[in-house]
Amino acid sequence: MKSYWAKPDEIEKKWYVLDAKGKVLGRMATEIAMTLMGKKKPIYTPSIDTGDFVIVINADKFVVTGSKMDDKMYYRHSGHLGGLKERTLKEQLEKKPEDVIRLAVKNMLPKTRMGRAMISKLKIYTGSEHPHAAQNPEVFEI
Repeated sequence: MKSYWAKPDEIEKKWYVLDAKGKVLGRMATEIAMTLMGKKKPIYTPSIDTGDFVIVINADKFVVTGSKMDDKMYYRHSGHLGGLKERTLKEQLEKKPEDVIRLAVKNMLPKTRMGRAMISKLKIYTGSEHPHAAQNPEVFEI
């Protein structure tokens, strides 16, 4: 039996919309990463981007388990001596709640050129509205 190898011009990319309200951050991020990579499709090919687009709405209304709100830290460095900045998850949610989901998904994708292309297919919005109604996104349930 011959193996199937997907070709870039044969791939049909769908759009999905996911409501993050009440969803656990880590479980939601793994499902989003699998969809962006295309691993849920039968035509998955590792060297070709077969993934779909994902729109996340209500990005500031997800939940985390345990005491992660106070214990989980986000770090960034300016490149200068003493330039390490840190924020807790609670502080990061107040400033940029979209970045929490984006970073969780990005760390689950390949660290290659194709991984950077996959993360660009993720659209995150804090409200319940999004500007991608023309793509007719399907509801994505976890």
